Amino acid sequence: MLRKILFICLTLFLVSCASNTGIIKIGEEKLFIAKQAATGFPGTGGIKTEALKEASEYCTSQNKILKIVELKENEGPYILGKYPRVELTFICE
Repeated sequence: MLRKILFICLTLFLVSCASNTGIIKIGEEKLFIAKQAATGFPGTGGIKTEALKEASEYCTSQNKILKIVELKENEGPYILGKYPRVELTFICE
């Protein structure tokens, strides 16, 4: 029983560590989105794909095309709270 409770608490903690800023306007035309994984295991591939997809869908909804201004990924090792993180700055043309 104690093991089950510990597992549930750990799972909730890890899930709560993931973050997503959503799309933020940072200038006249520039937009920004940041995503961080909940753990260090998956790397940046999945969250990079999610960020690019979200940005592309945003631009498509405005009948525009995504243009990447800057894409940053933090490098491993992913330990002690330094989890995979992607920051995407873009414009819609």
